[in-house]
Amino acid sequence: MNILVRIAEVVLGAIFLGAGLNGYAVLFGFEPFAPTSPDAMEFLGDGYLLALEKGVEIVAGILLIIRRFVPLVLVVLAGIIVNILAFHLFVDPELLVLAIFVTVLEGFLAWHYRASFQGLLKSRP
Repeated sequence: MNILVRIAEVVLGAIFLGAGLNGYAVLFGFEPFAPTSPDAMEFLGDGYLLALEKGVEIVAGILLIIRRFVPLVLVVLAGIIVNILAFHLFVDPELLVLAIFVTVLEGFLAWHYRASFQGLLKSRP
């Protein structure tokens, strides 16, 4: 089981690190080195929102790959992943398979680290 968790962490980390670097390539005016959604790039624009999201993706990807603060990274990425899935479900279904794959990896890792989230679900400290 531990090897599957490690593989999931590295794969999810690599996906987000690659997506973040790809976004910065677009932001700096270079051609993207991986497929991007034109609708997503139009939505994010070329300003602070793209830089902020892609910056979070790069940091989260690195932290997952080096296995630091994994539960925190999963919480941070959860909102981004929900938006990615919804975007590809309703606006641009071209990369829907990748969005579902990322959602499954996130769910698998969240389930593995579920003990780390117990304090978040208490109504009183």
